[in-house]
Amino acid sequence: MKIRTRYAPSPTGKMHVGNLRSALYEFLIAKHAGGVFMLRIEDTDQERFVEGATEIIYSTLKQVGLEHDEGPDKDGGFGPYVQSERMKTGIYTKYAKELIDRGEAYYCFCDKARLDSLRTEVVEGKEITVYDKHCLSLSKEEVEANLAAGMPYVIRQNNPSQGTTTFHDELYGDITVENAELDDMILIKSDGYPTYNFANVVDDHTMGITHVVRGNEYLSSSPKYTRLYEAFGWESPKYVHLPLVTDENHKKLAKRSGHSSFEDLIGQGFLPEAVVNYIALLGWSPEDNREIFSLEELIREFDYHRISKSPAVFDMVKLRWMNGEYIKAMEFDAFYRMAEPYLKKALTKELDLKKIAAMVKTRIEVFPDIEGMVDFFQELPDYDIAMYTHKKMKTNAQSSLQVLTDLLPRLEAQEDYSNDGLYRTLSEYVEEKGVKNGYVMWPVRTAVSGRQTTPAGATEIMEVLGREESLKRIRRGIQLLQA
Repeated sequence: MKIRTRYAPSPTGKMHVGNLRSALYEFLIAKHAGGVFMLRIEDTDQERFVEGATEIIYSTLKQVGLEHDEGPDKDGGFGPYVQSERMKTGIYTKYAKELIDRGEAYYCFCDKARLDSLRTEVVEGKEITVYDKHCLSLSKEEVEANLAAGMPYVIRQNNPSQGTTTFHDELYGDITVENAELDDMILIKSDGYPTYNFANVVDDHTMGITHVVRGNEYLSSSPKYTRLYEAFGWESPKYVHLPLVTDENHKKLAKRSGHSSFEDLIGQGFLPEAVVNYIALLGWSPEDNREIFSLEELIREFDYHRISKSPAVFDMVKLRWMNGEYIKAMEFDAFYRMAEPYLKKALTKELDLKKIAAMVKTRIEVFPDIEGMVDFFQELPDYDIAMYTHKKMKTNAQSSLQVLTDLLPRLEAQEDYSNDGLYRTLSEYVEEKGVKNGYVMWPVRTAVSGRQTTPAGATEIMEVLGREESLKRIRRGIQLLQA
């Protein structure tokens, strides 16, 4: 049977890193096996619905290259692919009533006051109300009378209170729970909308989904899903529960971290391809220690059995490194298109931005790094003359003053301010003095940049600055060293 996976997000805001990883793994599982990757929009939770969030889902999937084979815009014969549209067909009510007929579900007419009086239990740190099956004992006549009178109701799953339920996860193996722990969860709410859990099961089965990939926070709900499949007499899909994504402090990746969503990361100057590559490694590892993968390579290599059960730590340092590797590999024209806005923001003078871009291309990790790396071209910063002292280059303030004083008249007389021409002049001076290159280049670079580290050498910087600005800065260096 052909593998069919689905990404079924709720349009509730930005695309969280964990959700994007689920989408990626679902895509890779399907594509690795030549299967179908489906997009389904789960919009039945009207309270959490955010205007424009559906567009964010489409935009994100497009940016990262996760093209769906079926979805709201690509009918593959299993539509509608939007839950609110599926609801209009009556599919959820139909299946809920089928369960009632089978004795696997029942109408519940309990009002808020009665529900509030029920006992509560703490499950996984959350306080939940355990329903006492009160309405299960209603006779058929009582149910029909209540319905005829227009009494509000929900439809509940009739879970057994004795014995155990076992389900299988591809990573965790067989998991067995006591049925006494299973509450009679609501399937159809009082407003007629299906609950998330019930709609999921009905949709996955009727849409032929073979593999369900989701975060391991859903492990505790899986026995209820299994009970529903058994109640219908349907075959359960294969479950793949993914490890939690945490921050560097091993806490759940939260919105306040500033990098919990795809939009956050793109806004911080990360490339979509690098984000996808990095997220693929949040819980999965290849057979070798390789770390850089294109999407096509991930499709070839991805084996979901190699997904870890341990929490995955979102390491911003590692992501920045990986993004830098992607930037290095970019074609220059594509890089320049993305770098130009940052260069123009930092530099308003008439300068050769393409030359400056070439300097920073192999040195930045994210695009916003550019501004702080090149702003000295705009204006010479105030700097401490202690920078002229460098043990490795064997320079100090006195030797640097001598070098700059010797070179100034030569550079004033020089007309060729190309990198090659300037390098030739400085090299001749190095040869005359019998010193090493760094002894001369360090003080010149310090004088023209005012920086400890720069994206290029002294003569490359001077070529971009031009004759007048370079000389002005060298004179300033002499003045500071003489003070």
